[in-house]
Amino acid sequence: MTTDDLRSAALALAERALELPELARARTVAAYVSVGAEPGTPALLDALVARGVRVLLPALLPDNDLDWGAYAGEGSLAPVQHGGKTTLLEPAGERLGPDAVAGADVVLLPGLAVDARGVRLGRGGGSYDRVLTRLAARGATPFLLVLLYDAEVVEHVPDEAHDRPVQAAVTPSAVRRFTAARP
Repeated sequence: MTTDDLRSAALALAERALELPELARARTVAAYVSVGAEPGTPALLDALVARGVRVLLPALLPDNDLDWGAYAGEGSLAPVQHGGKTTLLEPAGERLGPDAVAGADVVLLPGLAVDARGVRLGRGGGSYDRVLTRLAARGATPFLLVLLYDAEVVEHVPDEAHDRPVQAAVTPSAVRRFTAARP
């Protein structure tokens, strides 16, 4: 995809996601800052903040777990390089702890694909699996949403017992809702 294609897709994703009733009524959204050619999140993050939504963004910990910090616009981010991994934009302010995500009404998850059951394929680091396990252990039930390109909604992805399905996927052209096959 060209830079213009990526920008257009990001704007379409933001527009579609902002139409979701779950995001319209959310007071707190846990999200992430997209990297590389991932479906872009900055326009969506800024629109949520403009609506008065508290947006939490992750900070990667040395054990691949996630801490959280508040997003207050592009100026509230700092580039952080984690070992030999890619540089991530993370919240520059106060860290709120790994449990801060439990207060989110909606959790936006990164992914490589999602299947017809709502099973999300991540990048394999386990960071978001830990987040979802933590949420389940606390009895928190936020709306789980993944942002993808159209071709990344597929028939089947491999899953494991700990995988938790998402309720919806937003692509530049559509919103797809899923009925979770298992809790």
